[in-house]
Amino acid sequence: MPMASEETPEEVSHEAPEQIRGTRWRRFALVLIPGFAAAGVLGGMTTQGLLAASFAVSGDSFKMSASEFSGQGFTQYGDVATSADGSSRAVGLSRVGNAQLSDLCMSSLWDLPIGQATLVITAGESTPVEGTNFVLDIEQLQGHAEFGAIEIGRDASTLDKTEGGQGPAGGFGLQADTINVTDMELTTWAVTSGSLHLSGLGLAIKPGNHECF
Repeated sequence: MPMASEETPEEVSHEAPEQIRGTRWRRFALVLIPGFAAAGVLGGMTTQGLLAASFAVSGDSFKMSASEFSGQGFTQYGDVATSADGSSRAVGLSRVGNAQLSDLCMSSLWDLPIGQATLVITAGESTPVEGTNFVLDIEQLQGHAEFGAIEIGRDASTLDKTEGGQGPAGGFGLQADTINVTDMELTTWAVTSGSLHLSGLGLAIKPGNHECF
């Protein structure tokens, strides 16, 4: 299924979709894709405690890829991601309880006064990245997916495969016990994680366009 900026995040809660985000998108047609790990690209990496799952997104999406993603507990429903300037875009709000990623790459293309540059984060080449309680504002994903015990078209307010994964009553939702995606290429607006272990972390700012895909 397509593609962060320097703006300072502000508080906008994913936890109250009926009040702030989801009410205008109850009939949003979702793609069948997983939410997954890697909040580090937004400067929110943590190895203990909870990372806030609420902020205004930047004006740019960013890209992630992995040779394999696997997760236990997955939910998704239609929602809205709102930027600090008040602009909004439709997303599939996805949650995964526990996830592992191999050969993770995250990239954000920047337009700077001296030209383009790319933030590139890599991890999980020899030992998979591990994380819990992921919240992902997903725009597009491509890959080969396998779901365990999937339920498609369930009322979003009744989703129960992840903690806090419920959407607005009457909204289109889907969930599964497990998810596995190989050759994953993902475009997202925001990712948060309760905990994240990035083995073999590498971070570089490269002049020009060096996105993950």
